[in-house]
Amino acid sequence: LNKNVPIFVCTMAYPTVPCPLHIFEPCYRLMIRRCMETGTKQFGMCISDPVKGFADYGCILEIRNVEFFADGRSVVDSIGKRRFKVIQHSQRDGYNTADIEYIEDQKVD
Repeated sequence: LNKNVPIFVCTMAYPTVPCPLHIFEPCYRLMIRRCMETGTKQFGMCISDPVKGFADYGCILEIRNVEFFADGRSVVDSIGKRRFKVIQHSQRDGYNTADIEYIEDQKVD
């Protein structure tokens, strides 16, 4: 998962930290539905950038559970997995996507 990764532009996320989300915008509703249907259950989270649209660094979130409501909204229980660097910004059907490369931490003895 490093080409055309869906990017949720919202808040800062960190590996191992839970990130509950209330999804109500149509573009993000579509994004979450696609993440669930394709089976990846993952998307990137980046903070906003006034020039580029979203930051050059972010965190992959893994969806643990989604509660869908009749009006189309949903509550997503996600948790941070891995940090990444954005290689290329793009868009798909109203939401942001990116080609990314994962950041590998150096192990401490």
